[in-house]
Amino acid sequence: MRSKQLTFTPGFRLGPATARAQVAEMVLERGGAEGGPDNAHRGAAQWLYVLAGSGVAVVEGRRRPLRRGSLVLIEAGERHEIRNTGRALLKTLVFYAPPAYRSNDARLPRGRP
Repeated sequence: MRSKQLTFTPGFRLGPATARAQVAEMVLERGGAEGGPDNAHRGAAQWLYVLAGSGVAVVEGRRRPLRRGSLVLIEAGERHEIRNTGRALLKTLVFYAPPAYRSNDARLPRGRP
């Protein structure tokens, strides 16, 4: 068993991973964004779950509102950006399958360890 205490303070931090999946916490400040028109994980699907706050996910040009309880599946290779459009921190828990990052936050070329 592995565990980690998550802090949910602004930034992106990786959590425990296996050969098949990886978790991260991503917290965006008011007006903040992560990703962009060229951001994609070629070999990994991404599930983004909103714990608190509000914002928008732009996936392949389509906008989806985000609020507490929202769950968005971003398929492998889909270009995406997450934006905080609310007044408070946008706190999210993100799962990748297979892993999308090395332990030093370097993105894996095809989502594989």
